[in-house]
Amino acid sequence: MNFESKLNGGIFCIPECTECKKIVWPPSEFCNHCFGRIFLKEGIFVGKIIEFSRQNDEYFCLVEFEKVIRIMAKTSKIPEIGQSVKISKCGIRDGNYFFQVI
Repeated sequence: MNFESKLNGGIFCIPECTECKKIVWPPSEFCNHCFGRIFLKEGIFVGKIIEFSRQNDEYFCLVEFEKVIRIMAKTSKIPEIGQSVKISKCGIRDGNYFFQVI
């Protein structure tokens, strides 16, 4: 299964090279460093809020995982810079990735 198949099923994975162990982002089938195959690590990953903004009653955060991956995510609580968060919901909607954190 590839990254988008997992994400479409509501599972966030971190793509890692089986050869050099580097995280590959954006996701790909091959490592952009050594061209090794990619393994999708599943788990509950803790990220850190880097920035956030508010629109109406929704908050949007830039969240960093593993010091490499940065995603935009929604949160329902008032965020703080440096706050640790986990992905509570993810998927693909209308061809776009979406993430929600708690």
